Formats: sequence, C-alpha cells, structure tokens
Amino acid sequence: MFAVPEFRVLYGSFALLVMGDAVKMLAFAALVYQRSGSAGLSAMAYMSGFLPYVIGGTFLLSLADRIRPRRLMITGELVRVAVCLVLGFAGLPVWAMLAVVVVTGALNPVFGAARTAALPELLPGDSFVLGRSVLTVTSAGAQIGGLAAGGAVLSLAGPGGALLITAALSGASAIVLRLGLPDRPPRAAVPTAVRPSPSRAEATADGVDRPTAGSTEIGGGGTATGREQYGARQGTRGGHAAEGNAVRASLRVNRRLLADRRVRALMLCNWIPVMFIAGAEALVVPYLGERGVPSQAGLVLAAFAVGMALGDFIVGRFAAPDLRERLSFPLAVAMGMPLAAFATRPSLAWCLVLGVLTGMCLAYNLGLQRRFVDAAPPDALGQAFGLFTSGQMTTQGLGAALAGAVTELLPAHLAIAVMGGAAVLAALALAPHLRPEQTDPAPPAEPGRTAGPAQNA
Repeated sequence: MFAVPEFRVLYGSFALLVMGDAVKMLAFAALVYQRSGSAGLSAMAYMSGFLPYVIGGTFLLSLADRIRPRRLMITGELVRVAVCLVLGFAGLPVWAMLAVVVVTGALNPVFGAARTAALPELLPGDSFVLGRSVLTVTSAGAQIGGLAAGGAVLSLAGPGGALLITAALSGASAIVLRLGLPDRPPRAAVPTAVRPSPSRAEATADGVDRPTAGSTEIGGGGTATGREQYGARQGTRGGHAAEGNAVRASLRVNRRLLADRRVRALMLCNWIPVMFIAGAEALVVPYLGERGVPSQAGLVLAAFAVGMALGDFIVGRFAAPDLRERLSFPLAVAMGMPLAAFATRPSLAWCLVLGVLTGMCLAYNLGLQRRFVDAAPPDALGQAFGLFTSGQMTTQGLGAALAGAVTELLPAHLAIAVMGGAAVLAALALAPHLRPEQTDPAPPAEPGRTAGPAQNA
C-alpha cells in the first residue's frame, strides 16, 4: 500500500487531520468552559461533532461526487484553519462559537466522503480493505496522541494556543494534498461504463492484487462487475448524480442507497452493534464516578482505542480475505460480551482489560468493507461512504442518549452491561448479513485470459 504515492499522501494528511481534530475538540471544550463556567455547555461543545453529520449527511453528500476530490479535500482543510482561528481569536460569545462549529461541521461528511471514496480507486481489490485497516489503526493512535498532546498544549499555551496548532496542522495537510495528489475529475462526471472497478482483481502468487484485463468494459471484451451493472441498470435515474440541485440530488441518492437491500443491510451491520458500544463508552465516566475515581476515565476510554488498533492490525495483517469475512459474525457477537462483565463492578485494571477486548472485536467491520464497495453504485461511491459515516456518527450519538436514559433506571455498571447485551442481540439479529455472501463458481478462463475471482452473488 505504501508503495502507492497517492496513498502515502492520503495517509499523511489523514494522520494530521485526526490529531488536529482531537486537539481542536479538547481545546474548544476547554475554551467554552473557560468562557461560561458551565460543565454542561463544555460537554455539549465536545460532542458538537455529532449534529453536523446529521445535517450534512442528509442534505449535502452529493457534493462528494460532483466536485473534484482533491479540491474538496483541500477546501475541507482550509475551512478547519478558518474555524480554529475564529474560535481561538475572534472573541465570539459561546452561542456563536457553537453555531460556527455546527454550521461549518455540516460540510465535514462531504470532505470525509471525498477522502474515503478515493481509497478504492488507489488501492484495488483487497488492498482497499487493508488500507482502511491501516487508517483505523492510525486513527486510534492519532486520537490518543492528539488528546495527550492537546492536554500538554492546553496546560502550556491555553485553548487559543491549542487551536492555533490545530490550524497549523490543517494548513500543512492542505499543502500535502495539493502537492501530492493528482487532480482527478468528479466521480459523477465519469461514465460508469468506462470506470475501472477496484473490486475486480487477479490474485497472483505473490499475494498482490492486480487489475484484470478487460474489466473496464461492459458488453466488450470483459465482464461487468456488480458495481458496473448496478450503475448501468440505474441509467439516467441515478447515474447522473451531477444533475440538479445538490440538496435534491443528495436526498434522491440517499433514498436510492437505502432502498438497495445489500447497501442498507451492510450499513445497518456497521451502525447498530456499534451504537450500543458507543452508549457503553458514554457511561465510563459515571461508572468510575460511582467508584470514586472519575479522573481515571481517560485510561479506560484509551483502552477501547488501543483494542481497536490491535484488532484491526491483527485481523487486517494476518487474516486472509475469506477468513476476514467469516470472522465478521463471531467478532460482532463477541464484541458486547466483555461489557456484560461490568455487572460485577470490575476494578480499574479489569476495566482496562474489558475495554481492550471490546475494542479488538470492532475489527468485525473489516470483513464488510469489500462487500460494501461492491454493493455501492460507482457514480455515487463518495455519497455512499458519506452516508455510511454520517449514519455511524448519528447512531453513536443515539447510543449515548439511550445509555443516558438507561442510567435513569439502573446504576451505571448495570447500564453498561445492558448495552453490551443489546450489542450481542443486535449482532445475532443481523447474522444473515454479517455472514459472507454465497458466491457463484468462477467461470472457466477464456483462451489468453486469466480468470479473476468469482463475484459476490
């Protein structure tokens, strides 16, 4: 993967983005608390990233396929620079700062979708899944590093200094993207019938996926993949995402994506079990407050991130593609089980162990990534990834709200156990979609052509 120059650029800019966002939200929460003295407003500031994803994910996602990807990613970085400088030095009242974060944050799903949709174009076949795994591991590490660095910077330079550093990181990321990425056309402007399909690859003896000859044609010398056939079937009804108003186009394509049984099922598999895990994480502070050590919550939350990084590294690095897909169901079921042990009121040390185990099982989503790329329409791949991420952010926010409601009836340790049990039940209910799809037998190779892997039915 790192032999691909464009991936190295995306990777570097992504690491800067995650570290910068971790520092920004920590500094913003501290700034709001400094200005208002309200713990509630400070918590609202820290969680203010959820609402923009609902807005942007619903009404603006078509922009991810209508604008040149490099231009969109650079614009996102420059918007972050402006927001950090305004928050840190414009002297706005608290309500105005919250409004700035929410309004500008509505574009974050679009910027993120442009970045994610570029991956399968750069990394064909199973390399895309491994690329996502590497980014997940990096995200966990960068979040931990960003929060640690943010705490140090806050103590030395205050919220304004931390926001200035975040602006500098975003500016550096914009320069890296401008110098390192080619200026590709918008996905919606490229005819579906001639778009290379990253999911069709030839597995060679050295384990490297290479594009199969003829896979860019429909009705010609090659064979149409599922994604290409999907785009051809949609025709002008969905294939011309660049037509019309951006809001109407976003709503139309969102409806089209959610109406597709495969796309919808894979999204739910990624949204629903994780929703309950996020709810359990939201109760870590109250639980440790019950034990009289609320200041240790950061260690437990970091344990979840460490587990996520470990799980993605192990499954992504050592599991073959077929095994990775077979692991999705058992890992999803196992994910909620460690949380059920919170019913015993575990000590801090056991909380760390349970957090790592839960985080490791989040690697179940790696077995769903390639299937999602195959299922999504190629002319709206950016919007598909944007809707995927927006749904994740929204359901995680709902999970936190649900967990808070449960604590009105039960103590925090039992509420965490309930969230774990709900995650197990959700995975069992989604079992038909978490398990690998049945595949058709591979067709015999034509003379002079190497047969590629069978496509998912």
